[in-house]
Amino acid sequence: MALNDFVVNTPRPLPVILLCDTSGSMSVDGKIEALNEAVKQMITTFAEESRIRAEIQVGLITFGQSVNEHLPLTAAKDITDVSPMQATGLTPLGAALNRTRMLLEDKEVIPSRAYRPVIVLVSDGYATDAWEAPLEALNRSERASKASRIAMAIGQDADRIMLEDFIDDPEAPLFEAQHARDIHKFFRAVTMSVTTRTRSANPELAAPIQIQGMPEDDEELDF
Repeated sequence: MALNDFVVNTPRPLPVILLCDTSGSMSVDGKIEALNEAVKQMITTFAEESRIRAEIQVGLITFGQSVNEHLPLTAAKDITDVSPMQATGLTPLGAALNRTRMLLEDKEVIPSRAYRPVIVLVSDGYATDAWEAPLEALNRSERASKASRIAMAIGQDADRIMLEDFIDDPEAPLFEAQHARDIHKFFRAVTMSVTTRTRSANPELAAPIQIQGMPEDDEELDF
């Protein structure tokens, strides 16, 4: 058999896009520190996953002083370091949603063969720019509308109506974080859901998020 008769099956990308609020209010009560640590742990776990069927890729978009692609979409195994997010500025969620939609529509970054992306939105407040039209554009986008969406409200001041509109799925609950440990539990649950997909016979299907039963952290700070 000739060498060119062998077919190497490369794993299909499974993009995970983290959309993180880094406004000034995230600087209090250990919120940004907990978020940084939770993201770091998530990437470490993803990097250790088998890549037989799917290769997890992680991208991080922050919205605070400005909207930044803090971490371009990269295979988790190739991420060696992520600079800590800094909390400052306002909450330009609308601009962040537009950036997310453009990323999802870019076929050079996310090819058509990729599995259904996951978008994780984390916020502790209200948007300081118009977010309704950007969310509607996200919903109308053929590619972006197919992504699985998960959201977490941090503290009592988060805009729960906006976050629930973002999820747009009555069967997908909005997760609540009242303590730093809740941020870690949420990210561990999302991590478990994504890794379950990579191990399944059909990674295209979304796996449920199970918060119940997640181990507790020692951190007890209220937000």
